[in-house]
Amino acid sequence: MADATAGSVLLVVEQLRRRVPGGIGRYARSLLRGLADDGATGVTLYASRVRQHAAGPSAPGADPLFEWGFPVRTAHLPSRLLTRAWDRGLVAPPAGFDLVHSVSLAVPPVRSADTRRVTTVHDLSWRTHPDATTARGRRWHEAALRRALRALDAFVVPSASVADELVAAGAPSAAVVVIPWGGDHLPAPDRVGAREALARAGVAGPYLLSVSTLEPRKNLARLAAAYAEARVRLPEPWPLVVVGPQGWGGAVLTEEPPLGLVPLGAVDDAVLAGLYAEARAFAYVPLTEGFGLPPLEAMAHGAPVLASDAVPSAAPESGARSAWCVDPFDVAAIAEGLVRVATDDVLRAELVANGGARARSRTWRTVAQDHRALWRSLS
Repeated sequence: MADATAGSVLLVVEQLRRRVPGGIGRYARSLLRGLADDGATGVTLYASRVRQHAAGPSAPGADPLFEWGFPVRTAHLPSRLLTRAWDRGLVAPPAGFDLVHSVSLAVPPVRSADTRRVTTVHDLSWRTHPDATTARGRRWHEAALRRALRALDAFVVPSASVADELVAAGAPSAAVVVIPWGGDHLPAPDRVGAREALARAGVAGPYLLSVSTLEPRKNLARLAAAYAEARVRLPEPWPLVVVGPQGWGGAVLTEEPPLGLVPLGAVDDAVLAGLYAEARAFAYVPLTEGFGLPPLEAMAHGAPVLASDAVPSAAPESGARSAWCVDPFDVAAIAEGLVRVATDDVLRAELVANGGARARSRTWRTVAQDHRALWRSLS
């Protein structure tokens, strides 16, 4: 494989078939856009079949995987059956590719010993915070990781902290490649759409914002408790708008959210960008994170960021502070951080300037180039 554009890379994007693709889906879509922008050829996408979509890129109702202009290969099985078959080594991807790269630990077996295999490991949260995921999820991730450690040639991770955890789990350090994610994947802000969405939820004027899939490890219950403390200290009772789809775990915000907390649900990307651009401040305090795209998205749109100190995308770099970082278990510290990023003009200016510079320095085209460089190195 002299070059990664030689028709030899099969990119497994099964995550894009999930009902809630989440952060892994965001990574997959953004990587594909970066590859397309970089003019990559020789990349073929692979995923389960979807009954309602046609097979050709120009046919009515075409498979959405054709969006990025790459060839698409589909398995004969639907998503859940396909990943179970992969787990048992029963179904291999199409033959004839020199390299197979999976965007998650859902990794298909291969039949040829000459085929190189890569996976992206986004985090090891089921190990670091086992109570923040399901028992079934822990079992699946642990078994998938063990299979990957035995068989794969390389692992892409988004941060040094995940690299350290993966090496501690048994991966050879030389096989682990750190590629931080980009921050330029959202479209131009739809400010009008954002204001309309807020108005429908009863929000007018300044607001605080949080964005994540609604599930336990995102720590939304502590954020809600901290907001209840901070609200009485703000110049006005600015609402906290929470955006994102429901994940697993039921009601993670509490049965009766505090006064002023406004769940907005999922929104499209242009409206999301508009919400970032209009927000007074942004808060993101998960218990653990492999990278953390929402803080970088907020930085890209000029919002000062409060983040958990477990979020690599928000950690200080070269002495420059791009976010106010707090212990995600400390409700009082989160509350104090909310007040500071919403009201301290000097701090806000520092975070906006440094955050904007960080976001501009990280593009998905560069991420794609780094992936292609890894693929070439494995030839």
